[in-house]
Amino acid sequence: MLFDNLSIIDGELAFKNKKATYLTTKYGTPLMALDIDKIRGRMREYLSAVKTYISEGSSVSFASKALCFTGIYRICSEEGMGIDTVSSGEIYTALNAGFDVDKAFFHGNNKTDADIEYAIDNKIGYFVADNIEEVEKIDAYAFSKGVKQKILLRITPGIDPHTHSAINTGKVDSKFGTPIETGQAIELVGKVLSYKNVTLCGFHSHIGSQIFESSPFIFAGEIMLNFIKAVKDTFNYEVKLLNLGGGFGVKYVETDPEIDYTKRIKELGDNLKRIATGLKINLPDVILEPGRSIVADSGITLYTAGSVKEIKGYKNYVSIDGGMTDNPRYALYQSAYTVLNATKIEKPCDYVCTIAGRCCESGDLIQENVKMPKPTRGDIIAVLCTGAYNYAMASNYNKIPRPPIVGIENGEDKLLVRRETYADLVSLDV
Repeated sequence: MLFDNLSIIDGELAFKNKKATYLTTKYGTPLMALDIDKIRGRMREYLSAVKTYISEGSSVSFASKALCFTGIYRICSEEGMGIDTVSSGEIYTALNAGFDVDKAFFHGNNKTDADIEYAIDNKIGYFVADNIEEVEKIDAYAFSKGVKQKILLRITPGIDPHTHSAINTGKVDSKFGTPIETGQAIELVGKVLSYKNVTLCGFHSHIGSQIFESSPFIFAGEIMLNFIKAVKDTFNYEVKLLNLGGGFGVKYVETDPEIDYTKRIKELGDNLKRIATGLKINLPDVILEPGRSIVADSGITLYTAGSVKEIKGYKNYVSIDGGMTDNPRYALYQSAYTVLNATKIEKPCDYVCTIAGRCCESGDLIQENVKMPKPTRGDIIAVLCTGAYNYAMASNYNKIPRPPIVGIENGEDKLLVRRETYADLVSLDV
């Protein structure tokens, strides 16, 4: 089995020792299930690694955009995680969970005035400011509220980590942040230091996603530490925080490499210490912001097969009762997934098919060229590694309700997010 939370019981696929038929009979399909024990374990691994191999003051923030619902923030709080938020809606969800947003970072390349005011009113810990217009608004509103707001500046280090261009956000030509290479970043720092109602605590960079080696992060860290030295030399001002974002990869299919997160963080920490010593600067506390690598391989989505359409001389289509409404990533990026016939898991994988969603859209596909035992109507189809950017990107296209989320922890299954109803779909209509 690809993941350690999968097994075979009575001839069918089981997730966390819960048979697929048990879960789908109890909760229906489509259904997203999460291995909460694994999520907690990954959070603990990250936290232990950064504090052991970088510094005791270093920390980890969960990237909310990967998976946002009230329960995930409760888990973050219980495990001592910070959070990375990108909207007022994510902040509201965290507050709804009772999360202390003093441990939250608020990202985004175009925060509205309402976003900035909402975050300050709710005592957000840090803004990761993208541009001078944003800093000006933060400074003005902080002054009106009689507070001094902590900020980081988002800087683009110009790194290409060789990932898909759609999820590569560290290059010079990017809608995110201010580039070092053009001289604009150092100019921005000079302007920000003149403001009286913000405190510049550090810098943030993010170079991309699905990165399996430590070397791109080390290279980005070296560029950022050199930038920190340049700021110190130019303005006699030394920041205390360096946020290197997220981006470590996860294994979606057999051909993806395994990754040892602790080993990669140790490699990163050892090199950051070496570089800082060579530059004769203090190593700032480092923040990592994993999202995908915390939750992706803790998730599985279960569907019910409908029609099996065979177009002679062309291809075979297996239609499911979900699709791009709960997983748009194949339609957007042609993202690879492992897909299994959970009902016939022990039978030979001798049937090649395309897994098609139910939406009235020809691009609504989950995966092509899948080898599995030939499905029949009613079989349960399992898509693995769907904990990240699936529920978070779900929509109501074609007025299809979003699926529920079920968490499994300590052998017990529990509903964390209920299935949307048809009444929910029109609840905002007037």
